[in-house]
Amino acid sequence: SGNMNKYLNARGLSTYSASVDPYGSTWDRTCELYAQLTGTVVDYGAAHSEKYGHERYGEDYTCKPLIPAWSAEDKINLFGHSFGGTTIRYLAELMANGSAEERAATPADELSPLFEGGKGDWIYSITSFSTPHNGTTAIPTGGAKEDSAVYDMYIDNAIAFNEEISTLPDVYYFSYATSAAIQNEDGTYSVDKSVTEITNRDSVNSLGSRTFTTDGGYVVDESWLDSDGTVNTVSAMAPSGAPRTDFDENSVRPGVWNVMPVWRGDHQALIGGIFIHGEIRQLYVEIIDRINSL
Repeated sequence: SGNMNKYLNARGLSTYSASVDPYGSTWDRTCELYAQLTGTVVDYGAAHSEKYGHERYGEDYTCKPLIPAWSAEDKINLFGHSFGGTTIRYLAELMANGSAEERAATPADELSPLFEGGKGDWIYSITSFSTPHNGTTAIPTGGAKEDSAVYDMYIDNAIAFNEEISTLPDVYYFSYATSAAIQNEDGTYSVDKSVTEITNRDSVNSLGSRTFTTDGGYVVDESWLDSDGTVNTVSAMAPSGAPRTDFDENSVRPGVWNVMPVWRGDHQALIGGIFIHGEIRQLYVEIIDRINSL
């Protein structure tokens, strides 16, 4: 669909895009996002880096903050596609509550402000697109190393992660789930080729018949069969255990996930597609107009 930032900025909106490790864990990606937003050196934390055996510090963004004036008086709205939705949720959690583990392991003068907490009011809204809030059956079994995106997207790990994440009472939450499947008479789901990129068609069919019980005992039942080829539609609606409600234009409130109507399209649909190009630019304008009207 073209450059979304350029399109929105031309309409008087201030939008920016961060770029974090596509294979990194939720923690690592969140630290990278914070550094890019604030123009600081990536600090993965003393406790975390020692636990997982990697360098404590990463890229230096001190000369190029995305949001130089970010504060409680100048809040931001966060938008995350796929695992980016998990990343922005965790950013909000650390901004609000910090990390007790990092505070205990780090001298005060070395502690990243991200781990201090007390800044939940710097975020106005969170919008997730096709996010595996509760994991995905596209990667149903174990084997990935800890401190990685794949490990965090295992269903058992995603659900355990949700127990550690608060839904902040003053932040507005919106979620867009996607579906590229059609239900069959026997209850399974098959690909809708009219809305699905060729790269996702086999996986829509595969996820459409996959039920099982996880190693942790979670029953993945028929409600998980609808998908966008990468993320199960039900998983993208809201994190397990979080307050949620179906979206109602007249009663949008903070501190609860406002679940939007399911979008017909595959996993790439809400970021413009590859070969199938839906008109999503106006959708983003509508989302931002809605947020600005709250």
